[in-house]
Amino acid sequence: MNPDTRHTGILRIRELGLCDYEPTWHAMREFTDLRQADTPDEFWYLQHPPVYTMGLNAKTEHLLNPRDIPVINIDRGGQVTYHGPGQLIVYLLLDLNRLNIGVKQLVFAMEQGIIDLLSGYDIDAERLKGAPGIYVAGAKIAALGLRIRRGFSYHGLALNIDMDLEPFTQINPCGYAGMPVTQLSTLANQDSDTSISHVQQRLHTHLLRNLGYNKA
Repeated sequence: MNPDTRHTGILRIRELGLCDYEPTWHAMREFTDLRQADTPDEFWYLQHPPVYTMGLNAKTEHLLNPRDIPVINIDRGGQVTYHGPGQLIVYLLLDLNRLNIGVKQLVFAMEQGIIDLLSGYDIDAERLKGAPGIYVAGAKIAALGLRIRRGFSYHGLALNIDMDLEPFTQINPCGYAGMPVTQLSTLANQDSDTSISHVQQRLHTHLLRNLGYNKA
């Protein structure tokens, strides 16, 4: 990978563009295995070519008809989901001990960052009890999945911005049959800037605030 990299000493930002899933996943695992107490945290911003990923709890019956889209079994929590171009991926490689937060706080901060972002587009988003992710009028717009190892997190979130949603109909998203899926470009006002780069910039600001980096 040849990322555009910026860092502040405690946080490094990598903009990776369109990346195949499997080597990116292996790179996350390697980074997490090798990092030390003084290793800066990293946010990886990217998109993936079409791929279905099956979390540790995933059941094959939720993978209805993958057709020619690759299916990869991975080590995050959760069920099956879909990634494709037009979906913003943020991988959060964080030292939770240094941030002084637990897993529940991390998940809440990620969710709140997405909710705050969508609020800026005049979109009312919410959490649904028992259904991880972020929803608008009952339709899923963002998925979350994490792995914690030695107090370090990897994997992260996927926000639907302007993508082909049809592959979601070939799965039970996150294990929920018939779960509707939506995206920012459909919900935002026509004059809103929903480009990947603009959404990334705004989401990054909200994630920094909710995770407390602005206080570091």
